[in-house]
Amino acid sequence: MSLCYKGKIILAPMVRVGTLPTRLLALKYGADIVYAEEIIDYKILKTTRIENKLLGTIDFVLTDGTVVFRTCETEKQNVVFQMGTADPERALKAAQLVENDVAGIDVNMGCPKDYSVKGGMGAALLTQPDNVHKIEETIAFSELVEGTGIAALAVHGREKHERSQDPVHTDVIREVAKVVSIPLIANGVSSMVQTFEDIEKCRQETGCSSVMLARAAQWNTSIFRKEGRLPASQVIAEYIKLAVDFDNNFGNTKYCLQRLVHEDTTSTEARQLLHTSDMREICEIWNLTPYYNMALQRRKVLMETIENEENKKKKRKLSDSTSEITEMKVKYLRRIYTSGVTPKTVLLDWTRRNGIKQPTYETIEREEDRWFKSIALVDDRKYASTEWESSKKAAEQGAAIVCLQSLGVHDGRSKAETT
Repeated sequence: MSLCYKGKIILAPMVRVGTLPTRLLALKYGADIVYAEEIIDYKILKTTRIENKLLGTIDFVLTDGTVVFRTCETEKQNVVFQMGTADPERALKAAQLVENDVAGIDVNMGCPKDYSVKGGMGAALLTQPDNVHKIEETIAFSELVEGTGIAALAVHGREKHERSQDPVHTDVIREVAKVVSIPLIANGVSSMVQTFEDIEKCRQETGCSSVMLARAAQWNTSIFRKEGRLPASQVIAEYIKLAVDFDNNFGNTKYCLQRLVHEDTTSTEARQLLHTSDMREICEIWNLTPYYNMALQRRKVLMETIENEENKKKKRKLSDSTSEITEMKVKYLRRIYTSGVTPKTVLLDWTRRNGIKQPTYETIEREEDRWFKSIALVDDRKYASTEWESSKKAAEQGAAIVCLQSLGVHDGRSKAETT
């Protein structure tokens, strides 16, 4: 990871706002670097990294399916993962988990919110120089920062007890800028920025090399445009399209839109937004239903393509190993197994009694009618029926029948059907 922080305009990390659609929109409008919302080290370490072929994203997902962090190739060279941590070892593990998918990693040492401070994170780290030193490999404060391995330092121009409504201390930021040679980023300055030109004025006033915006960007993300801000309605429409394209969580999308309409909360659209319960309803408000429907259709077609490719791979594998398979022409008829015992349960019981590894099944699907054929692997031998079945379960039962008949084991059918 090697980001250049000199002379950059940066989207600041914002809770619930700094998700993928907002970051991509900020980059589109001219931001150089975008920060993801703060994610606690504990949480990211509980996730599994998944390549989402359907969306073209990299997802870090919990076991219940919750996406904790989602990114994509478009932002890979520009996105910074911000971490909340109070432990150097966890911080290192979390960084190693995401390092190949982001351009930089930031440790949050400025958040004054209770949920961070009580956990020993955010602004609480400012009172723990020894711990800070471990997390960032020698980071301390002011002059000491200059000798560390960090690429840049962002300074929020407020004290721990102050909030966004309090004036930003540009004089303090300017004094810090005088004693460090690494890029210094001015943060907490949204109240000073109304236009793109104000960003450069802010840079000059603070003596910083870069400026980071949070509230100014969440109110109108096009603040990064050199040509000037766009109407809120246009920004909202472009945000919704990105939220649809990347299947953004509905609750998060609604929250971000409420930030974008903050200046016009009495409009018809703002009132209707409050009562929405899904993405389709949001799209209806801003006349984007056709876009929503087309996106769903594209996703459906892509899903079918992906499934077909997977099935072709399975078929090639089956074709390559046909000579090793014992095949018979059998069909699984559920009605003849009246005792509740099935061929699969009989085969499983037989393998257990004989100290053999339990059976495994490989199933393929025929594209034209979605019928199935299965191979049973038992004791390093393969068994399959030549007949296709209408369900995956039936196909597996058919393969089990072939195996049992080959072994000379009764497959569990009732006596009436065996005579």
